[in-house]
Amino acid sequence: MKTEHAERAHIPPVGILGTGSYLPSRVVTNEIVGAPAGVDDEWIVRKTGIHRRRYAADDEATSDLAAAAGRSALENAGIPASDLSLIIVATSTPDSPQPPTAALVHHLLQAPTTAAAFDLNAVCSGFVYALAAAQRMIAADGGHALVIGADLYTRVTDPADRRTRVLFGDAAGAVVLGPARAGRRLHATRLLTHSEGRDLVRVPAGGTRLGWSAETVANGLHYFAMNGRGVKEIVSANLPGTVAAFLDECGVTKEDVAHIVPHQGNAVMLQEVEKELDFPLAQLHTTVSEFGNTGSASIPVTLNAAARAGRLRPGEKVLLTAFGGGFSFGYALAEW
Repeated sequence: MKTEHAERAHIPPVGILGTGSYLPSRVVTNEIVGAPAGVDDEWIVRKTGIHRRRYAADDEATSDLAAAAGRSALENAGIPASDLSLIIVATSTPDSPQPPTAALVHHLLQAPTTAAAFDLNAVCSGFVYALAAAQRMIAADGGHALVIGADLYTRVTDPADRRTRVLFGDAAGAVVLGPARAGRRLHATRLLTHSEGRDLVRVPAGGTRLGWSAETVANGLHYFAMNGRGVKEIVSANLPGTVAAFLDECGVTKEDVAHIVPHQGNAVMLQEVEKELDFPLAQLHTTVSEFGNTGSASIPVTLNAAARAGRLRPGEKVLLTAFGGGFSFGYALAEW
């Protein structure tokens, strides 16, 4: 989604007023997750840079994590749920196909009936896509939006698949958007889809193309699957150039950016991405070594960790960079 300077000038200032996250209490080490997949701690750390991750409790679903993160963000922003006019939950692991997980979160938070609630699926780019949608809706209609990224990939990954199982953890992160305070403005967003990579990340069965059956279950087609090499190639080929183009549209340089909060796909890959992006002054924030890849939750979880630790100072520019299935890319530039 390309937004020109002239168009942005007409968007009333919308800012991130608060951040929050929820990490389940169960810590899962590499020894635990690696055993069924036939790999050890050394292999997992060397390939992914991940040391541990969190798993949701058996009685926790995506909506539970999302609501907890939402409460945290609302408290941080000083905004009651009764003031919300919009709730967007970015997830590709909903509680169920219907109803939308956002409706369950709406109920758990006791949000007013005047607050619209819906899900958005752009896989690991979902949070930035939801942020872009919420920014425009709030700018047009006013009010406050709760934007949540939440995923439980441990429920859709094959315990025996070392290519995926060792990567993922469960989490939710959230932000509250509203009229910008003291310059804390969400400047712009840019959304892209490179659909030639649509099959790089997928869950083959369970939809209208290929439904559930004893055969699909026997063949593991209801599990998450990813072409890691293909993901790395499409990200390397497109991320640096599209980020540069986005900053140019925003009228800022790499030297203006103080912080980068990327999707936490893989710590080893993030090191390579940092080199390719080549931001001379920006701090790259990561949580992947402790929490694993948490899907659409990874950016808001990492943003919240940086904010709560006092690493983001007033006036500094923060760049969010996401990539995910579809194949989607999403960028956002905020001033703290």
